[in-house]
Amino acid sequence: MQISTNYNIKNDELKGKIILVTGANRGFGRAITLDLAKAGATVIMLGRDLGALEVVYDEVVDAGFAQPILYPLDLEGATPEHYQQLQEELSDQFGALDGLIHNAGILGTMMPIEQYDIKLWHSVMQINLNAAFMLTRALISVLNKAVAARVLFLSSSVGRSAKAYWGAYGVSKFALEGLSKTLAEELEATNISVNSLDPGSMRTEMLRAAYPAKNTDKIPLPESKSPAIVYLFTDDSKGINGEKLSLF
Repeated sequence: MQISTNYNIKNDELKGKIILVTGANRGFGRAITLDLAKAGATVIMLGRDLGALEVVYDEVVDAGFAQPILYPLDLEGATPEHYQQLQEELSDQFGALDGLIHNAGILGTMMPIEQYDIKLWHSVMQINLNAAFMLTRALISVLNKAVAARVLFLSSSVGRSAKAYWGAYGVSKFALEGLSKTLAEELEATNISVNSLDPGSMRTEMLRAAYPAKNTDKIPLPESKSPAIVYLFTDDSKGINGEKLSLF
C-alpha cells in the first residue's frame, strides 16, 4: 500500500497525543520528531545519545512546537527490566500511549554472510529486532489504554526483497516485517493498529555508509518524507492495519 508524502500538516491535529519515537536524535527520526511536534503531539524521544537528543529537543522548542520528552536508553544494552520501567513511567505520567514508532536501527556492515562478524551480527539483531520486540511487548498494555493507538515499524526495501551483502540489516528488516504482520493479526480485535513502512531512499548517514561513492545530492531529505508519518497518526488513516506501506 502506497502513502503519499504530499501531506500538509495541520496545527494541533495531534494535540493531546503521546507518541514514542526510537532513534529520534538524527536522520529520519529527527524529521519525524519535528513534524509530530509541529502537529501538536508530545513526542517521547528515545535514543542512546543524550547530547544529540538535546540538540533535536532544542530545535523543537525553538520552533515553538509541542515540548517533547527526552528518554535516553541504549537499545543494545537494554534489558526487559528497562522496558518494564519505561512502561510504568508512561502509565503513571500519561495513562496511555497513542503511538510507537520503531525508527532506530544500525546498518552493520556490507559483506557476504560467510564473512560476517558474529559479534556485529548480534549487535544489529539486538538493536534492529530484539529491542523492537521487547519495547513493543512492554508497551502493549499502555497502548491498549488509548482510544486508537498506532504501532509503526520502519522497514526497508531489502527487508521485502533480499539483496546480496546486506547481511544482518536485511535479515533484521525481514524479521520486523514478520513481527509487524503477526502483531497486526494478534491485535486485530483491539484498538491498536500495526503496520510496517518502507520510506525509500533518503539522504542520511546510513545511506552514505551503505553507498560511500554514491552522489546523494538528488536523493530526498528525510524532511521531505516525514509529513507522511504524521498522516499515519491522524484520524484520516483510520482503518490502515496489517499493511506493508511504502512512500511515494
